[in-house]
Amino acid sequence: MNTRVVLITGALTGIGRATALAFAQEGSRIVISGRREEEGEKLVAELRTLGAEAEFIRSDVRYTVRRASGRRPAQLSR
Repeated sequence: MNTRVVLITGALTGIGRATALAFAQEGSRIVISGRREEEGEKLVAELRTLGAEAEFIRSDVRYTVRRASGRRPAQLSR
């Protein structure tokens, strides 16, 4: 099993989206996550047209960070 599986959070825009597209062009298996279901499914379709295996998981990692640290994400940089 040589095919990489890549998990990209925040994949729906900006650097996350560009990263997903780059890995798709390399033939990676991709799991993307983000907050917006419709946009996630659209990106999955785009990744699949590039020949990648792709799945979307709706998630919001901001809440995970808060639970794990006991602090809001904005407070973590302080």
